[in-house]
Amino acid sequence: MTTNAKPLAELTREAIQILYREMGIVNTVRVLKQFTVGFGDYTQEREALFENQTMDTLIDEIKQHKKGNEDAK
Repeated sequence: MTTNAKPLAELTREAIQILYREMGIVNTVRVLKQFTVGFGDYTQEREALFENQTMDTLIDEIKQHKKGNEDAK
C-alpha cells in the first residue's frame, strides 16, 4: 500500500476532525491536551507574581477571598 505524505498542517486538521466526529469535543480536547507541553517559564512567572508575598500574606488573602464568597451567598 502506497500513500502520499500530506502536509503536517493538513494531517493535523484532518486528525482533529476525525477525533471530534468520533469522540466529541470534550474528549477531543482531553486527547489533545496530552500532547501539549505548554509554554513560558512557570518558575520565573511564579517568582514575579509572588515576589513580595509571604506564605502568611497568601493565606490571609485566601481566607479573605473565602469570607467574601460566603458573605455573598
